Amino acid sequence: MSAKRLRIFGEWYLRIGLGTAFLSAVADRFGLWGPPGSKFAGWGDWAHFLQYCAQVNSFLPTAIVPALAWIATVAEIVFGVALIAGYRLRDAAYGSAVLLTFFGLAMTITLGVKRPLGYSVFADAGAAFFLGAMLTGDSKNGRTAR
Repeated sequence: MSAKRLRIFGEWYLRIGLGTAFLSAVADRFGLWGPPGSKFAGWGDWAHFLQYCAQVNSFLPTAIVPALAWIATVAEIVFGVALIAGYRLRDAAYGSAVLLTFFGLAMTITLGVKRPLGYSVFADAGAAFFLGAMLTGDSKNGRTAR
């Protein structure tokens, strides 16, 4: 496989992987992977996601947790759809990288560094930064000129 084909495949693989990860997390917090405690659910509903959001961000005022949860959810939907659809890819990649970095840092502060490392949060943030760096050129959609 040529270097150009590998780059195209790598870009596509990063986009789909990051995008589906975001949308899967959103689906979980709305119960689409099953109810709380079920085999495939991490949270299973919004209430359990809010509890987790409060735990991870326990260093922030409790009153802002619901807003923070909604901001993260909307950002994950927007970035997930944009990455998969190929819309404003550079913006979606860099936004994803920043969101994941903040999440990883919050996890580190409250849960220790092993948790974000175990869930590959920093690796995902690095992959998103790399994707953004690859997507230089065409300002219309952030795609690399080929």
